[in-house]
Amino acid sequence: MKYGVKYKENVKEREVPMNPRMMQQFWALIATVQKNIPTTLDDRSLVQWLTCQVTVEGRFDTREVAILSDYIDSRLPLIRDMVQDY
Repeated sequence: MKYGVKYKENVKEREVPMNPRMMQQFWALIATVQKNIPTTLDDRSLVQWLTCQVTVEGRFDTREVAILSDYIDSRLPLIRDMVQDY
């Protein structure tokens, strides 16, 4: 505490980390659909497109899809680099 004021840290509601199974399945999916990823989409649309691919695959439950959506958003530059290098 500084000067008797309590500071509250900003905490995301869904701050649940990706578990290894989720990460492995996601990156395996990226490897599979890499050549089909539409690079012309803006960031938000690309996150939605990738989330849709995960949902269609049926690999994740609703809670995991929400976590994955945040994860995808944080990894977009890497995903775009991978697609361009393909």
